[in-house]
Amino acid sequence: MASSETSEEKKQRGIQSVEVGARLLAALAARREPLALGALAEAAELSSAQAHTYLVSLTRLGLVKRDALTGNYEPGPLSLRLGLLNLEHQPAYRAAAPRVAALALATGMSVAVSVAGPQGPTIVRYERGGHPLHVNLHVGTVMSLSSTSTGRVFRAFDDASRVAAMLAHQQETDAPGMDARIDEIRTRGIERSVDAPSPGVSSMSVPVFDSAGRMQLALTAIGPTGLADVAWDGALARALKDAARTITDLLP
Repeated sequence: MASSETSEEKKQRGIQSVEVGARLLAALAARREPLALGALAEAAELSSAQAHTYLVSLTRLGLVKRDALTGNYEPGPLSLRLGLLNLEHQPAYRAAAPRVAALALATGMSVAVSVAGPQGPTIVRYERGGHPLHVNLHVGTVMSLSSTSTGRVFRAFDDASRVAAMLAHQQETDAPGMDARIDEIRTRGIERSVDAPSPGVSSMSVPVFDSAGRMQLALTAIGPTGLADVAWDGALARALKDAARTITDLLP
């Protein structure tokens, strides 16, 4: 019996250094914001010297990256790709994906799906429309919480603590009247940006909720100003709201 237990223990034995490195990744995920070396080491229950050694390897692998200006550590490109892989199995994303493609085709606008990320609302799917845009948007783009329609929708409808963490990371200064504008978004259920934050580009954004009323993601249609119908009761607004309701109806 003892030899059997010993054999099983050997089969289950892992690599301790990998598990220690994972503590650093778990600490980053739990805090949902970039961390200085000391704070990250403390959260992972390591000395700063130990943490630094592991972070060198994690950075080389792309699991972590270090901001050149602040020196803080945050999830790297490989971590983001793994996160997107996990996201593809989430009900809201799976329900949204085919409808986003259909929405881009029907409206001619580019359509982005964004979810809350450590740095702010982050594009996780981007369908290009029929009109060229002079703006660099792609999967992984982080949206401003103040100057984009997507960001303001998250401020209006997402979990308050998560919004606070994203605001702390972006450290943007609100324009006068922002609180009133957020209240208006909650009343309308939709937001728009005209020629902002990029001149010549306009957008409309709506939240998507699950059956319990929790925001899961945002749908944003983006197009050239003058071609994008940004009327509150226009065809684009109706198409976005219809798509959001359809996705919600498919969620548990």
